[in-house]
Amino acid sequence: MADGVEEFATGSLEETYALGRRLAGRLGAGDLVALIGPLGAGKTALVRGIAAGLGLADPRVVTSPTFVLVQEYPGKVAVFHVDLYRLGEPELAGLGLQEMLEEGVVLVEWADRAEDVLPRPRWEVRISPTGQTARTFRVSRVR
Repeated sequence: MADGVEEFATGSLEETYALGRRLAGRLGAGDLVALIGPLGAGKTALVRGIAAGLGLADPRVVTSPTFVLVQEYPGKVAVFHVDLYRLGEPELAGLGLQEMLEEGVVLVEWADRAEDVLPRPRWEVRISPTGQTARTFRVSRVR
């Protein structure tokens, strides 16, 4: 069940980054953010902004963890950036999500590949491209 949905629109990569910084103000250790959207939707750009908002000194180090599965970034709280593009629900159990949540914030790209097994409550961000650089973000709390 999702709480009220907030909708945000961005028109550029910089605006997506700024939205991530704003959303970071809602997050703390123990929060999981499920990022859902097609390839090129801006998931990693949003993560870059969230990580910066959580104190990462150089957000340029944030890259898609598709081939390493999990990247950790230091900040006021640890940020764990998870990519499920190449994984399914069975492999998720071995990633140690619960341990990550105990230490920091977990941001999961391609979360729709494992929605049924991701912990709740969690934040859900659905990203829809609406133009070359324009995006709509639907943010909700899933309980």
